[in-house]
Amino acid sequence: MALPKRRHSHRRTRIRRSHDALGAPTISTCAACGEPKLPHRLCPGCGAYKGRSVIKLNEG
Repeated sequence: MALPKRRHSHRRTRIRRSHDALGAPTISTCAACGEPKLPHRLCPGCGAYKGRSVIKLNEG
């Protein structure tokens, strides 16, 4: 296995890692109730997914 001949400088390492930062998650709104939710997931407020009710949530 090949090994590096010289160590990488701090600048070179930081340039390589410049794209590793985490971004904020994308938030969409539920079409049924308007509550914010993650895309491609069940709505935590009303239990709907893609415009239809999948589960019934207990209120209270």
